[in-house]
Amino acid sequence: MLSDTHGYLDPTIFKHFDQCDEIWHAGDIGPGDIIKQLSDFRTTKAVFGNIDDRTMTRQLPEDLRFSVEGLDVFITHIGGYPGRYNSRIRQLMEQNPPGLFICGHSHILKVMYDKKYHCLHMNPGACGHHGFHKVRTVLRFDVEAGKVQNAAVIELGQRGQLSGYRRK
Repeated sequence: MLSDTHGYLDPTIFKHFDQCDEIWHAGDIGPGDIIKQLSDFRTTKAVFGNIDDRTMTRQLPEDLRFSVEGLDVFITHIGGYPGRYNSRIRQLMEQNPPGLFICGHSHILKVMYDKKYHCLHMNPGACGHHGFHKVRTVLRFDVEAGKVQNAAVIELGQRGQLSGYRRK
């Protein structure tokens, strides 16, 4: 899972996601063919973010809700955090909380359990070069029997540092 590429797709992502069935992008994709590159590699689910242009907002939804291996997943770009969701998300959470809530936007990596809504909250941080984050990050995990397992934070290097890995 990744977010906030802002037009830059680190080539090491293909190595890190090589064993994944799907790639989920939580918005702020940016210009270029990032979604095509990811989709050519693996099944990709994505939402648009606040920096994405009309082409992206016509192609992708603001929110995605789906089930995988018995887990109810909800992805959006701007969501907030447990105890500090924005009003739109708080309303959705009160009506029908998912088992896994994913958002991006803040560029701050967070994985935490929301006790009020009984769901796991994940924000993969940012993997692009634009923003205030210092380290570019993504998350990788398995979903088995309705639960997130084997979660791992993957650091892609400092913001501004280019990777030397090339996809074959």
